[in-house]
Amino acid sequence: MRLANLRQGAAVVAGDAAYLLPVPLAELIPLGLARALEIGAEAKRGKALRYDEADLLLPYKPPSVRDFVTFESHVEGVRRSVDNASGVPDAWYDAPTFYFTNPHALYGPGAAIPRPVTCRALDFELEVGVVLGAGGSSLTEAEAEKAIFGYTIVNDWSARDLQSREMQVGLGPAKGKDFATSIGPWIVTADELPSLDLECRVSVNGTHIGGDRLSHMHWTFPQMIAYASRDSVVLPGDLLASGTTGGGGCLAELWGRSGSRTPPPLEPGDVVRMDVEGIGTLSGSVA
Repeated sequence: MRLANLRQGAAVVAGDAAYLLPVPLAELIPLGLARALEIGAEAKRGKALRYDEADLLLPYKPPSVRDFVTFESHVEGVRRSVDNASGVPDAWYDAPTFYFTNPHALYGPGAAIPRPVTCRALDFELEVGVVLGAGGSSLTEAEAEKAIFGYTIVNDWSARDLQSREMQVGLGPAKGKDFATSIGPWIVTADELPSLDLECRVSVNGTHIGGDRLSHMHWTFPQMIAYASRDSVVLPGDLLASGTTGGGGCLAELWGRSGSRTPPPLEPGDVVRMDVEGIGTLSGSVA
């Protein structure tokens, strides 16, 4: 099922029809996938409503957002651009590394993103996020797989000039990342995607920039979830993002490979469109 948050309310969407749910997605997700599918099936027996893209809102507000870095080619390209380094660190192969980003600066489909005041190297990042329907501590990979509720598209907007400067401190990204993350257009439940060999593409103002297949992730989502929960805790609704795809899933990767900012950084008015096979399309503009 595709579960969306519309202006009319939380709904199951199928084509251009929507069926309203009795509870918001933030309350539906913690019930787990099996119960959510039952509630969704019951909702689809009700009256169908028409909706369009303008009705789509932020699907839900996750308790936390972890952003991983699971595509090897992305690491190699971006390190050249942001850190002035080459290659992939040996430590990257040890575990599925992540950082926490701001769960309070989330934007839904079609939303305009404010560029940070001093940023002149604004970038996008094409990612897929997994939504948890169950939580726990030190989960096994099998338990982590059972905790998966569904998937959505994630755009981790990045201020590369801010990020490059602050990464010299060695603590990790902060103001280069915490201003905006877009998710949507909806959540596709895990039963709809038995295979994650999905084509991912991104364009700016209608011009194709790059893309990759999600199956090129070095780490699986269950591995990521299990690692996140190790000696810690994950909760229902937590969002864990794959990290940026290779193949030009962000501008910084291309800048690192070419040695110049080509294509150029995003400017006000630019529209970024992300398409992921089996999930849908997430668009956003620069305010």
